[in-house]
Amino acid sequence: MAVDFENEIKQLRATMASVRDVTDLDRLQEQITELETEASSPNLWDDVDHAQKVTSSLSRAKAEHDKVTGMDARIDDLEALVELGQEESDAETMVEAERDLARLRKDVEQLEVRTLLNGEYDEREAVVTIRAGAGGVDAADFAEMLMRMYLRWAERHDYPTTVLDTSYAEEAGLKSATFEVKVPYAFGTLAVEAGTHRLVRISPFDNQGRRQTSFAAVEVIPLIESTDSIDIPENDLKIDVFRSSGPGGQSVNTTDSAVRMTHIPTGTVVSMQNEKSQIQNRAAALRVLQSRLLLLKQAEEAAERKEMAGDVKASWGDQMRSYVLHPYQMVKDLRTGHEVGSTNAVFDGEIDDFIEAGIRWKRGQERAQD
Repeated sequence: MAVDFENEIKQLRATMASVRDVTDLDRLQEQITELETEASSPNLWDDVDHAQKVTSSLSRAKAEHDKVTGMDARIDDLEALVELGQEESDAETMVEAERDLARLRKDVEQLEVRTLLNGEYDEREAVVTIRAGAGGVDAADFAEMLMRMYLRWAERHDYPTTVLDTSYAEEAGLKSATFEVKVPYAFGTLAVEAGTHRLVRISPFDNQGRRQTSFAAVEVIPLIESTDSIDIPENDLKIDVFRSSGPGGQSVNTTDSAVRMTHIPTGTVVSMQNEKSQIQNRAAALRVLQSRLLLLKQAEEAAERKEMAGDVKASWGDQMRSYVLHPYQMVKDLRTGHEVGSTNAVFDGEIDDFIEAGIRWKRGQERAQD
């Protein structure tokens, strides 16, 4: 069936119009101008941390601006290619136009997903925690596989990450790990990854080669900002210090620099051991604790609203994805139905399609409840 290029291009332009409205290119250009002025200051590198923040923010803002404006130019190029092919009745040119259209559709859809991220904290950077669940050493190994998957995903997009804490299991893998994804909209993007992940495979740790099902939990919270009003009285905190440990429980630090911070009223516990000093670990632990309490407060308010509305539906984030390596290979999202057979690619960070489907699904759930 012949492709209706006129209608396809019209739809692409309509989608890009909504993308530009949400992106607000004028505001973004103002931000770029301000950052360029700051980056050109001769004293910029007097504060290395601040300078790195300015330069990375400038790079991201330019990339976002260029991505939107560049897409408009690509649609113009496609339209010109189609006109040329039709005028000259050139079949080869029309085949090329179909290929360009397919690529454009996918890229525009990815930009469109950003327009769905309009939650209260969606613009924030993210703190991701992965915990091994039921399944013994297989679950700990699965937790490490998931951590690598998310770090590879971030690397593919040039998103900076910082590992804040790793608690190694005795035999292999991780009991838990916490890391930051330090780009705008990281929370809104990754929030759909929160929930219970399940792995089915022949256990490499079972001498009899039996099939094993193991679980890991993923938590995603927005990174706290200085403007957020989450005050924690000193009396509400219990702070313990200990030595950092590596795989197998071996000590990797000769001083008590690691910090475990407990919020007594809620029982929330945060551990940090990846910074070099106790002061740095304490500051990082407090930041993550404040972020968790902020999300907890938001969840409690949402639960109260649901209770008043008589909504008794289960949370959307539970038991959300299965990774099957035996007897067949498949990764399937149990909420959206999206599935692929390339399990190696998924564990190597190719999860954009799952994330995009999850964002669209979550937005649809929210609309249905409004």
